[in-house]
Amino acid sequence: MDTQGLQYLAMAIAMGLGALGPGLGIGILAGKALEAIGRNPEATSKIQTVMILAIVFAEAIAIYSLVIALIIRFV
Repeated sequence: MDTQGLQYLAMAIAMGLGALGPGLGIGILAGKALEAIGRNPEATSKIQTVMILAIVFAEAIAIYSLVIALIIRFV
């Protein structure tokens, strides 16, 4: 296998594994937030604010894996 093929494989693994965790985390987070809102509708704004903040932090992990994949490709 040539070097370029290994780079593409490494990129795919880095991005795939790097997006798996945040994807699962965001899914669980949204489900639990909706469950909490269903139990206490008056706290919707507080729950929603914290949920969006947590989603942003989880997405940052996926962006880091994208940066690593791009570094693998172009360096």
